[in-house]
Amino acid sequence: MGGRDNEQAPAHRRMSHALREQIAAGHFHGGRQLPTELELAEQYGLSRQTVRRAFYDLVADGLVYRVPGRGTFVSELGSRRLRRLGPIEELTNLPAGTTTEIVAPLRRRADIEAASRLRLDNDFVSTIAYVRRYAGIVFAVTTVHLPDLHAQHLCGGAGTEPGAIGAHTIIGLLEPHLASPVVELVQSITVAPASEETAHHLDCPVGHPLLRADRVYLDSDSRAVELAVGYYLPEHYTYRNTIGRS
Repeated sequence: MGGRDNEQAPAHRRMSHALREQIAAGHFHGGRQLPTELELAEQYGLSRQTVRRAFYDLVADGLVYRVPGRGTFVSELGSRRLRRLGPIEELTNLPAGTTTEIVAPLRRRADIEAASRLRLDNDFVSTIAYVRRYAGIVFAVTTVHLPDLHAQHLCGGAGTEPGAIGAHTIIGLLEPHLASPVVELVQSITVAPASEETAHHLDCPVGHPLLRADRVYLDSDSRAVELAVGYYLPEHYTYRNTIGRS
């Protein structure tokens, strides 16, 4: 999480980010115990409830485990995963210098496929779309589908009207309002031709080959929070991932 994004994040997110960085740096390897809630609260000037929520985020991610009466420790799987892939914030926040612009306002509609992928009991979702720019160049357009339960947090927001410029993803705007944090991302990547609408937003020919990334964000109760379908111009975007041996 970049410096500015981290300053604007909720206190528990800043706390969990600081602990992730310390874990990734190896400060708690070899079975060393993490500081207690009280110690961290005093060190960072936060409430114990805020620190407890930060610990909850890390436990939900499988990065640490808690032993009643003993304390909190880093799991081996968690430390390896942090060093290899980094925290989920890398995919819920925008890289520095990237902005968004809303191109289709939030609206409720029937979409059987999106509702099914969000594991909803009905066929209705709320949908919003935005383009992403870097150095003034549009390189992606993303359509986000939300359950009604979560879409209500965005209704009436000035940042969700067509033409609104922002520096956050929709999931980044939404997560502070969630009862449970986002802890997992299921992503599939493929190639797809540009539809007429997508080509209009990306200023490319209809049928132009694009990189398509479908992302389903899940909370700590394994409930789908958001389905985001993004189309990226390969001329201006490269997806790179580092995978290590377990």
